[in-house]
Amino acid sequence: MPEANPPSPHAPEVSRPHEPAQKAPAVKEVHIIWVTAGLSCDGDTVSTTAATLPSIEDVVMGNIPGLPKVHLHNPVLSYEVGEELMKYWYMAAEGKLDPFVLVIEGSIPNEKIKKEGYWAAQGTDKETGQPITTCEWIDRLAPKAWAVVCAGTCATYGGIHAMQGNPTGAMGLADYLGWNWRSTAGIPIVNVPGCPVQPDNMMETVLYLLYQAAGLAPMIPVDDKLRPTWLFGKTVHEGCDRAGYYEQGDFAHEYGSPKCLVKIGCWGPVVNCNVTKRGWMDGVGGCPNVGGICIACTMPGFPDKFMPFMDEPPGAKISSAAIGSYGRMIRFLRAFTNHTSNNEPKWRHPRPELTTGYHPTTYAPPGKSPQRRSVFAKL
Repeated sequence: MPEANPPSPHAPEVSRPHEPAQKAPAVKEVHIIWVTAGLSCDGDTVSTTAATLPSIEDVVMGNIPGLPKVHLHNPVLSYEVGEELMKYWYMAAEGKLDPFVLVIEGSIPNEKIKKEGYWAAQGTDKETGQPITTCEWIDRLAPKAWAVVCAGTCATYGGIHAMQGNPTGAMGLADYLGWNWRSTAGIPIVNVPGCPVQPDNMMETVLYLLYQAAGLAPMIPVDDKLRPTWLFGKTVHEGCDRAGYYEQGDFAHEYGSPKCLVKIGCWGPVVNCNVTKRGWMDGVGGCPNVGGICIACTMPGFPDKFMPFMDEPPGAKISSAAIGSYGRMIRFLRAFTNHTSNNEPKWRHPRPELTTGYHPTTYAPPGKSPQRRSVFAKL
């Protein structure tokens, strides 16, 4: 028999109780192999534990909607140790852990410039019984990784270990693999610099890639230095609490001053970093925000191009001199305006007369008659 009340072809589709509330991720599980065996102090891992937007706990515990299940393997943070931890490295190298995101922490030493020994290693080769160098792990894991992320300035550009005169020939991962390198998913190396990396910058980048793996985000946008554009598209100066002092040519000449720090060594006007806007933990802190100069730790030329750190940057001598006369005039004019606008209007008083300039038409103060006007008088 036909239905008594067949549904209208134009009626809106009603979701059924058994239908999922959200789209299932494109992949069910993602492993993160976090290599800390580069030349580093593990400071980027330690820093990342302070992230809150999102936190490591929220990501690995499945508290963020839409993400695949995440397994984190980090020698500093994992419960597993020894062979129990290293088995994930071996599985990834053998193609048995797919997909996985490879995170590199620490600069990459040049293992070709010495006659014996090694600069950095982790784990043991099952066939030779010899330590597996960091470079070998990169050679084994990077070609199989769904995405590769560099945590901190050491991994991104070489950092402290890559200073002039260093004996290790240290470099960033892009120098080792090539700046045009792509992962199995066609993703370029993603650099998240900082010494150490800003916690939320690191975890937000990981979160973006996880959403991309889930099919819920487009290709991650990076600049020509492979940094996420939304995090490193502006300078420290553009978000700095002290930028107003610079505009007025009002500079600090000693530490502890609330004024612009350019003359005592701050490189903020030319450094790509969002720490002054984002803060360090929960929006609090950030180098210049709390009185520290910017030493350009997110830049590829760090540290060589920015030393000595406590000296006024060469370019600042010209720019600060140029803005000095302009700033003095601006400060004078603003002080004048501040003085005149920092007083109450004269019509605020307790006297019996109204002196605001308002002329009542329907009532008047005692002793005066209303001023009646024709409506046509206003035309």
